[in-house]
Amino acid sequence: MSSTPPKEPRPRVPPPAGYRQGIISAITVLLGFSLLFVRYWNFEAPGEWTIASGVAAFLLSLAILLELTALWRSLRIEDDDETEYRKTLRWFVAATGVLLVSLLLAALIASHVLS
Repeated sequence: MSSTPPKEPRPRVPPPAGYRQGIISAITVLLGFSLLFVRYWNFEAPGEWTIASGVAAFLLSLAILLELTALWRSLRIEDDDETEYRKTLRWFVAATGVLLVSLLLAALIASHVLS
């Protein structure tokens, strides 16, 4: 049996000043845009629903859920650590990617490339 000393927890390293406020602002701006877009596109835009528009609406809803998760993570006290902050950034990047795919799909539907 080897007697190895217990592993000490990694010290908490906060991100540089202003980073958390910046990501919170970016998330809320994108979330505001997403909610306004879903309001217009799903409820006010003319036209019939198709399978493609249903997929775009689903992706848009998924992006909003991911944005809300990223916002929730960014407001936690635990996010004042670089490793947690990086995970929150990955959530935000995933939300942004899904949002871009849904917007591209919605644009193709609106331009009648997809029906």
